[in-house]
Amino acid sequence: MERITEKDSNYTNLETMSVKEILENINREDKTVPNAVEKVIPQIEKLAEIVSEKMKAGGRMFYIGAGTSGRLGVLDASECPPTFGVPFDWIVGIIAGGDTAIRKAVEFAEDDVNQAWIDLKEYDIDEGDVVVGIAASGTTPYVIGGLKKANENNIVTGCIVCNTGSPVAAEAKYPIEVVVGPEFITGSTRMKSGTAQKLVLNMLSTCVMIRLGRVQGNKMVDMQLTNKKLYERGVKIIMNETGAPEPDAAELLQKYGSVRKAIEATAK
Repeated sequence: MERITEKDSNYTNLETMSVKEILENINREDKTVPNAVEKVIPQIEKLAEIVSEKMKAGGRMFYIGAGTSGRLGVLDASECPPTFGVPFDWIVGIIAGGDTAIRKAVEFAEDDVNQAWIDLKEYDIDEGDVVVGIAASGTTPYVIGGLKKANENNIVTGCIVCNTGSPVAAEAKYPIEVVVGPEFITGSTRMKSGTAQKLVLNMLSTCVMIRLGRVQGNKMVDMQLTNKKLYERGVKIIMNETGAPEPDAAELLQKYGSVRKAIEATAK
């Protein structure tokens, strides 16, 4: 495989650049990321379709990764319950080294080829579920081992990587290979690669949630009302969808505790 993620930056002598030059050059590189993602929409589509099918049948989606990739998976998984009102175990993010690794690097955690499967078994994973490995380089042993064991147990596998022809992609039945080119700082995959992975995760989970009926029109009707901002957003959605004035919409939301239920109640 060609390790594009490790290729030398298109820029050098970064320490001699002005602040403006650094920012402009990073931005110039970042602009290329959406174009790279666009090229792999057919790959994202295939994975989104199978995840939707599995989850409609009662399955779950698991993200496994290490470092930045693992943190991005945890982030995407943790945002689905408040955004779409789904249980916390529908989409699960697992990072090498456990929750400690979310904030602080755990040395050599990503090098354990057996640990991902041990972590997945804690959730009683089975063939109704899907495992998506996230690894910028596509060479992370933790992810490779997890996907390999998932395949052996007839569990659907996918991946999001930023090199082509990687061991991770070889293990995944539904690989997504989004190649963004060399990083601004050579090898710093928290930058363009991380941005690409975040974009793909946004697309994947959002598409799946829409297909599962967790969005109505273009509104988050199942969102959790966990703060004032979200409560006020819920009132506005009810006003827009039902034509009710603000006091009545607020009363409906208080009564039913759910944007969806409030809207449905007025339609009866």
